[in-house]
Amino acid sequence: MSKTHCTASTALAVLLAFPAMAAPHHKAATKPAATKEAAAPVKPPEDQILAVINGQVLTQRDVDNRAKLFVLSTGLPISPEIMGRMRGQIIHQLIDERLKTQEILKRHINVEPDQIAGAIANIEQRNGMPKNALRNRLASDGVSLTTLIDQIRVQIGWMQVLREKLGEEGRITATQISQREQALQAEQGRPQYFMSEIFVPVADPRHDEAELAFTKTIISQLREGAPFPIVAAQFSQAQSALDGGSMGWVQEDNLDPQVVNIVRQMPIGAISNPIQVAGGFVIATVQAKRVVGKQMGTQLDLRQAFFPFDAPLNPQNPTEQQRAALQKATAAVQTVHSCDAMEALNKSLGEKRPGNPGSQILERLMPQMKSVLESLPPNKVSRPLVSMDGIALLMVCDRQQKNLAQQSPSEIADQLMNEHVEQASRQLQRDLQRRAIIDMRPAAKATN
Repeated sequence: MSKTHCTASTALAVLLAFPAMAAPHHKAATKPAATKEAAAPVKPPEDQILAVINGQVLTQRDVDNRAKLFVLSTGLPISPEIMGRMRGQIIHQLIDERLKTQEILKRHINVEPDQIAGAIANIEQRNGMPKNALRNRLASDGVSLTTLIDQIRVQIGWMQVLREKLGEEGRITATQISQREQALQAEQGRPQYFMSEIFVPVADPRHDEAELAFTKTIISQLREGAPFPIVAAQFSQAQSALDGGSMGWVQEDNLDPQVVNIVRQMPIGAISNPIQVAGGFVIATVQAKRVVGKQMGTQLDLRQAFFPFDAPLNPQNPTEQQRAALQKATAAVQTVHSCDAMEALNKSLGEKRPGNPGSQILERLMPQMKSVLESLPPNKVSRPLVSMDGIALLMVCDRQQKNLAQQSPSEIADQLMNEHVEQASRQLQRDLQRRAIIDMRPAAKATN
């Protein structure tokens, strides 16, 4: 498990980045037709109480809704057997969220509706979804928007709790930044890893069978294609879960020795087996490796214009509006010659996607996007990029070679703050669990 973790202002911005798949078809069990009762087990009632946390109930409905959100966001056909094995961890996660919510209320911290709305809008924007598309998509799949709102509210509120708790101790001084810069200089030439983690805590190290089985289940789903950031946001109990499990660039000294031994040998993109560390199990994946202080890359300053469709594209039968959008995009390729003109064009189209998506590192882009941009001259418009919901045009405004391993003072300050937040979060969570009165009902141990 890491000693430093990244955080993000909105926790679930990675959710629903992949299209949901149709519900899996399960074969009926072939049992002797002795009685009509020889059927599938009866599903527990939704209002069945599973636990009472300081007087606040947790019901089967809460667990079912969170499970539905997980299935929808991963886009995988997950069997009832697998969900049954995950059920215990979902219950424990929801109990932790109840404790955090109670602390948020105790401190009179109010998460404003516009903060939640901004987080949801950010999810939609990052995934190129029209306004309110997320609400409609959840509803069509039988998932209450409240399920997502509750998770976002807890994560935003918890960050405010931690900032309040840290107070003056959370301020990063120039001396601390200077000390970290000196430490990084001493690390020159040593390995560094851009990696993500999922941490599964173990309550009793003498009896970790259930947590190990859950960890192995998660690993199997990741290897089947479940997006790592989404699974981390749902189930990791490290503070890095707020950023989809991303730890950013970390040195070996900032990792547990058990994790170091594994990541040294891991191929890029692989999913580790369970790594046992103090307090639980870690699942790790490495996106990139480099030597501290040295990583040359190409930084792009981009602009884009997006022509939205009025309905999802059927390539075999496009609508008149979609044909017109393609004609306009093709014409813009010939007539737009500057980044200011690209931004103005995008604004005239309703800004369904940001005209300035920010600086991008060419080497970290998806292969399809990288192939479009790596040979695109400055101030030239790309070919039209057609997707299900519209057509994008891209332009490179500036291209610079940069040593990506050089950390600025502000980046170092962010890293130090993340360390403080992680430590404060763990300590406060332990205190809340120690003081809590939690009544686990027998139904919490039963499987669906």
